[in-house]
Amino acid sequence: MKAVISVIGKDHVGILAGVSSKCAEYGVNIIDVSQTVIGGMFTMIMLGDIEGLTVKFGDFAEKMQTYGDEIGMVVRVMHEDIFNSMHRI
Repeated sequence: MKAVISVIGKDHVGILAGVSSKCAEYGVNIIDVSQTVIGGMFTMIMLGDIEGLTVKFGDFAEKMQTYGDEIGMVVRVMHEDIFNSMHRI
């Protein structure tokens, strides 16, 4: 199982490191990353393997959103199944 993790906000040092560390804390293995900075705005999409998730998926998504709030970023987590269903319609 996989999750899509998006991160958006004003660019600053340590975003990738912080989000990756937070994922590792909950047993999520990052398997792909795409990031860019456009006009000072940081955008990143990560694909994470959630087979080793140590908390319920909803709790993980909530914890990542809270972490995003703490660092002044918008962090959203979407389960692969939801993502795939949205793009089949």
